[in-house]
Amino acid sequence: MMVRHGSLQVETAGHGHVYDLSSEVEKWLFMERAKDGLLTVTVPGSTAAITTIEFESGALQDLQEALERIAPSNRKYHHDRRWGDGNGFSHLRAALLGPSLSVPVASGRPVLGTWQQVVLVECDNRPRSRRVALCFVGEG
Repeated sequence: MMVRHGSLQVETAGHGHVYDLSSEVEKWLFMERAKDGLLTVTVPGSTAAITTIEFESGALQDLQEALERIAPSNRKYHHDRRWGDGNGFSHLRAALLGPSLSVPVASGRPVLGTWQQVVLVECDNRPRSRRVALCFVGEG
């Protein structure tokens, strides 16, 4: 059994930017010679999230619209009153989506559906430089 840790660096455009991590995750698994096991993808921080979605413009727009309905960006939040940074909605969206995702790995590849990609969702109201932590546990 092996345990491997790594990271990816992602530059986001802010406010809802969705970044497809799938190819970079696959490259990392290949470089680590991962075979069968479990990969965890995590974004440290409280205003970004990791999830899966079909990475196409319609689904991405639907996600943005759903998040806007659930945690509107144009209202005041208690967090904003305390810190004055206007990103209370960002914290809520990230908390609802979650900071990490675990994906089975078989024969060195993430087990995902045909139209399913692993993505980072930037929930903050400004561009950010994000570190995405990777951890593979399994056979190499």
